Parts: sequence; structure tokens; C-alpha cells
Amino acid sequence: MKNLIWISIFLISTITTFSQEKKAKDLLDEVTAKVKSYENIAIDFKYSLQNTKENINQDSKGNVVLKGNLYYLNFMGVTKIFDGKKTYTIVPEDEEITISKVDDKDENAITPSKMLTFFNSGYKYYWDILQDVKGRKIQYIKLVPISSKDQRKEILLGIDVQTKHIYNLIEIGKNGTKTTLTVNSFKTNQPVSKNQFTFDDTKYKGYYINRID
Repeated sequence: MKNLIWISIFLISTITTFSQEKKAKDLLDEVTAKVKSYENIAIDFKYSLQNTKENINQDSKGNVVLKGNLYYLNFMGVTKIFDGKKTYTIVPEDEEITISKVDDKDENAITPSKMLTFFNSGYKYYWDILQDVKGRKIQYIKLVPISSKDQRKEILLGIDVQTKHIYNLIEIGKNGTKTTLTVNSFKTNQPVSKNQFTFDDTKYKGYYINRID
């Protein structure tokens, strides 16, 4: 009789876990489909880094324009442009530009163009809490990296239930570091210059150019 009870508990727990994982995956699939439906996306964001052990508490702001796998990113005084073949990292403070090719075979490379769809592989999914943020319903999905080499313990992805847009992303590292990226503005299908993702070296006369092939 006891064995039957334990088996029943195990089966119920397994079914519940599977159901929660499916709900999480279904919501993430909706987010991905929504992102891919847009011609382009413009995001203003806030980035926070905290580590109480090291007494670190930093806040920064940035913005990025995305179109397919192309992007134009401004963050912490650095501009990064990806034109589909090369990445241009521009550092005005040092008057330096680094030009590098992108390895298309590197699926683990983290780029702004993957920012809204990175979760599609390499993670286990868990349905987490629902929060009310200034009248918006934000559903959290917990992502746990499958690879034991990943230095992140877990990631909480906050999704606006109504729009299916990402509201924030909270990474918790194994070393206690917590980083939070919060989307302040999410605009889609905006007028974008045809040269938005083109590097123009005439704008950076006198800069040192470091080419990495």
C-alpha cells in the first residue's frame, strides 16, 4: 500500500513538472514568434550589476537597434555595429576601433541579435512567479543552463503576458553576481536609415584601427 502511494505521488509530481515545462516552452515560443514577425526592433534598456560580497553595485543605460542578425548597439560609451559579416567595436574614449569577423559556426557566441531568442537551446525551462509591475502582468520563466561549465546558476526571464515582449532578464552567477537588464522602451518597425548598420570610416579620422581576422 505504501509503495502504491509513493508511486502515485511520483507520477503526479512528474506529470505536474512536465506540464509546467510545457507551459514555459510554449510561452517562450510565442516570444520568439513575435520577435521574428517584426521588420526591426529598437530597445532602450537599463543594465545593473550587483555583487554584495565584492561590494559592487553598478548601473548603466544603453540602446540597440536590431534587424534580423544586424545590430547597432550603444552601451557604456562603446558602439558596436554588425553589418552581417564583420563586427565594428568603436571606443571614442581611446579613439580605437576593432574590426573582427564573426564565426558563424560558433553557436554559443552571445550577440545583441540573439538577445531576444538566446533561450531557445541550452536550457531547462521552469514556470515561475507572476508579478504585477505598474499594471503589467509579468510572467517569469526560470532558465537553468544545461552545461555544467556555464558560470550562470540560473536566469529569470520576465515576459509581458499581454504583448509577449521581454520585460527584463535577471542572471544569477555561481559566484553570487547578479545582473539585471530591464527594457525601458520597446519599439518595432521603426524608420531605419539604409546606412544604419554600415560602418563609415570617414567619421573616425585619427582613430587607431585594430583588425582581427
